[in-house]
Amino acid sequence: MRIGMGYDVHKLVEGRKLIIGGVDIPYEKGLLGHSDADVLLHAIMDALLGAAGLDDIGKHFPDTDERYRGVSSLKLLANVGHLLKENGFEIGNIDATVIAQRPKMRPYIDTMRQNVARVLEISVEDINIKATTEEGLGFTGEELGISAQAICLLK
Repeated sequence: MRIGMGYDVHKLVEGRKLIIGGVDIPYEKGLLGHSDADVLLHAIMDALLGAAGLDDIGKHFPDTDERYRGVSSLKLLANVGHLLKENGFEIGNIDATVIAQRPKMRPYIDTMRQNVARVLEISVEDINIKATTEEGLGFTGEELGISAQAICLLK
């Protein structure tokens, strides 16, 4: 068994969609990034790749590669899932946290879990996603950005 940890952060800006966990969340700002900037899926991918010893998403999907401009992170997650299978790994579980002052994530968490389970072809019961604020502190508390952390177990 192997454990992996992932972290991602993106700046909130006007003129972008807010996509977290593959869910388009209605909000006045979105996350800035080369792809869709889905912090949750990026943290999950880095946890999975790290546990498998397969580097990180920057190596597999560099932001200098135009093929990944605006790409859905669900597609990138599917690629990571295939890499894990090719290397003989099975996902035991994933636990992740989204850190954002606003908007509230609770209404979207079940759909996020379903998206991750569907793409990785695992049971939704093997995925836990939570959300928290930072009580107005730091860049997430001041609504300058959103971050996510993830940990996983691979067999």
